[in-house]
Amino acid sequence: MDNVEYVLPVSGLRCMSCVARLEKVLHQLPDVATAQVDLMAKQMHLQLNNAEALSGVIAAVEAAGFQVVQPMVETDEPAATEKLAATPQTAASQPTTIQPAAIQTTAIPSVTRQGAAPVDEEPFWPVLLALLLSLPLLLPMLVMPFGFDWMLSPLWQWLLATPVQFWLGARFYRGAFYALKNRSGNMDLLVALGTSAAYGLSVWHWLSAPAGHSGHAELYFESAALVLSFVLLGKYLEQRAKTQTRSALQALAELQPAQARVWQGDSAGWQLLALTQVRAGMHLQVKPGERIALDGVVLSGRSQVDEALVSGESLPLLKEVGSKLRSGALNLDGVLEYQASSALHDSQLQQLIRQVEQAQLQKAPVQQWVDRIAAVFVPVVLVIALLTLLGHGFYSGDWAVAILNAVAVLVIACPCALGLATPAALVVGLGQAARHGILLKNAAVLDQASQLQLLAFDKTGTLTQGMPQISARQIFTAQAEAELFSIACALQQHSEHPLAKAFRLDASAALPVITGFQVIAGVGVAATLTSNDQRWQLGSAQLLQAAGLTLPADLQSHDGSQVFLIQLDPQPQLVAVFWLQDQIRPDSAAAVQLLQAQGYQLALLSGDNARTVAQVADALGIADYHSAMTPAAKLEYLQQAQQRGRKVAMVGDGINDAPALAQADLGIALASGTEVAAAVAGIQLLDGDLRKVAAALDIARATRRVIWQNLGWAFGFNLLAIPAAALGYLSPVIAGGAMALSSVLVVSNALRLKRWTPQLALAKGQQ
Repeated sequence: MDNVEYVLPVSGLRCMSCVARLEKVLHQLPDVATAQVDLMAKQMHLQLNNAEALSGVIAAVEAAGFQVVQPMVETDEPAATEKLAATPQTAASQPTTIQPAAIQTTAIPSVTRQGAAPVDEEPFWPVLLALLLSLPLLLPMLVMPFGFDWMLSPLWQWLLATPVQFWLGARFYRGAFYALKNRSGNMDLLVALGTSAAYGLSVWHWLSAPAGHSGHAELYFESAALVLSFVLLGKYLEQRAKTQTRSALQALAELQPAQARVWQGDSAGWQLLALTQVRAGMHLQVKPGERIALDGVVLSGRSQVDEALVSGESLPLLKEVGSKLRSGALNLDGVLEYQASSALHDSQLQQLIRQVEQAQLQKAPVQQWVDRIAAVFVPVVLVIALLTLLGHGFYSGDWAVAILNAVAVLVIACPCALGLATPAALVVGLGQAARHGILLKNAAVLDQASQLQLLAFDKTGTLTQGMPQISARQIFTAQAEAELFSIACALQQHSEHPLAKAFRLDASAALPVITGFQVIAGVGVAATLTSNDQRWQLGSAQLLQAAGLTLPADLQSHDGSQVFLIQLDPQPQLVAVFWLQDQIRPDSAAAVQLLQAQGYQLALLSGDNARTVAQVADALGIADYHSAMTPAAKLEYLQQAQQRGRKVAMVGDGINDAPALAQADLGIALASGTEVAAAVAGIQLLDGDLRKVAAALDIARATRRVIWQNLGWAFGFNLLAIPAAALGYLSPVIAGGAMALSSVLVVSNALRLKRWTPQLALAKGQQ
C-alpha cells in the first residue's frame, strides 16, 4: 500500500529543542516513513506506511508530552479516511479544519471537525495574572533606593510567588518532565530549573532563618515570579507575532468561498451547495461582487474579473465564453455561468496554498547547521550554569548569589530566538510572494537565487507570446481586404493547425458560410463558399505549385511564415498573402532591461531558426543567443556554464524546457506553460509576467537576508548574554525580560517582509 500522508496540529511545541525531540520520537517509530515538525504552524507532517498506524503514532507523540488534535471523519467518501490534513490555526473562534494532503492526486473532499480548539493559542489572562501577582514583589525593590521599606513579609511573598511558580508556570514543569523522560533538553527545562532554584533557595532561607530574623534580604521570590511572568509574556507576544506571519497564507485561503451556486436541473434551478459537494463538470454561476468558487471555463456571460489577489495581475481581465476562470478571483460587473474544471481539492488556489505550506515547512540549507547547534545547545548551557554556580560559590562563598547567577544563565540562554529565526522569515517571505503570484517551491530557492550570475531564457512562449499573429498582409485583386480576410478566417475556423489560431483571434463575429471543408495534410485547407459556390484554398506555397501559380513579382518582403489565399473558381488565382509571426511579449523588454540593470548576464536559447532568434535577441538587447537548439543542446549549454563555475537559472515554459529547468541551479517557469515545466522549476510565476522574474529573485534574496539577520541577532545575543550572566552582570529578572524581547525581535524583523511588493522590488531594481 502506498504511503498515506497526515498533517496534524500539535500543541506543546515551544522551541527548536521541542521540534528536535518530537522528530526524534517520530523517526523511531517503525511505521513512520517520513516526519517533519513545523514550529511556526504547530503541525507535524507525516507519511505513514499504513493508515492503521496513525493511532499508535498519536499515542507515542502524546507519551512524549505533546497533544494531537485527532481527525474526525465526516464525509460521504471513504477515501477521505486515508489521507487527512489539518489547516493552520489563526483565530480562536475558528474550528479546526481537516483537509486532504497535497502529495497524492486523488480528489478528496474537505472534512471539518467542529468545536476543536485552536492549537497552542496563547491566552492573555495567565500573563496578566502572573504580572499582577509579581508586581507587589517588585514594587518594594523599586522604591527601596529612595528610603522606603515596603518589603512584604516572607509569608506574603511566598503566597504571591507560589501560584506563579506552580500553577501559571506548570507548563514549564510539564515540558521539562517530558524532556528529561526523552533524555533531551529544551527551553522549558532551562526555565523550570532556573526559577525552581531561585524559589527553593528563598524557601530554604525563610524556613531556616533564626527566630526573629525575617530574612528579607535573602529571599528571591520576586526573581522566580518575574522571570516566569516575563517568559509567559514573551511567549504570548511571540505567538501573536507568529500568527501574523501566517496571515498572508490565510488571506489566500479566505479567497475561496464556502459555497457555490450550482445548476440542479429545470425543476430545482440554481441552488447553493457547500464547496465540498461540488464536482468537476458541474454548471456553476457567479454574480457581480462574488468570488469565483472553483476553476472553470465560461459557458455564457461576459464580465470583468479581478485576479489581483490570486495571480498578481494588476488590471481586471475580460472574461467571456471560452475564457478560463481562476478560483478565488473576484467577479466585478456581470453574471457568468461556467463549467467547473476541478473540485475543491484540485483547484489552483488550494494547490497554491498546499505548495506554499510545503515550502514553508522545508528547512533552508542554513537551518541544517542551526539544528545541529540547537541539539547540543541545552546540554552546553546546563554545563555553563553548573560551572557558574560552582565558580561563584567557591570563589566568593556566597552560594545564594551563585545560584542567582546560574539562574540568570539558564534563563537568558533559552533558544527561542534561534529556533524562530529561519521559520519565521520563511513563513512571511514565501507567503508574501504567493500573494503576488510568485510561488517559491522550497527553501533551497533562497540560496540559489542569491548566487545567480547567468539567466538563460527560452524564446517561444517565454520571451514571445507563443502563438503566431498576423503581422502583415498583401492583396492582389480588387476585392475588399476585409472581405478576403473574412474568407480566410472562415477557411481556418475548423482547422486545428497552430497557424489557424492567428486567424481565429482576429476573426470578426460574422463569417461567410462554407461547405465541403477539407484538410490538405501538411499543406493547408480548402472549402466552398455557399454564397457563390466558389472553391477556395488557404495554405503554404505548395498550394501555388499544385494550382499552377507562381509567386508575384511584386511580392513584399516581411518576416514570418507566409500563408497564401487562393481562389480556384472560375480559375485559379492568388488573391492574398498573409505573414504570421510570433510576437515578442509586451513585458519582455522591460524584464530584460531590469535584469541587466541588476547585473545578471542573459542568454537566449531557442529551437527556432537563426534569423528569427537573432531578430528577437536584437530587439531585446540580448547579446548571447543560440538557435536551432534541441532540449539536449540547451542542457549541454547549462552544464558547460556550470562547469565554468557559474550559477545558472533557466526561464522557460514548455515540455522541451523541462530538462534545462531541472539541470539549472534554479528553474523559473511560467504558469502559462506546461505542467511538466512547472513541476521541475523552483520558482513559478503564476500570472506569467516576465517582469516578476526580477521580483521573484528579489523576494528570495530579501527572505534569505532576513534569515541571516535573525540568526546573527540570535547567536550574537546568546554569545554576549550568556557570558555576562555567568560573570554576574545580569540578574534573573533582566535575563528573563531580555530573552522574551529577543524572540519578539526576531519575529518582528521577519514581519518586515510583509511590506514587500513586486512594485517595490521593480522600482528598486530600476534605480
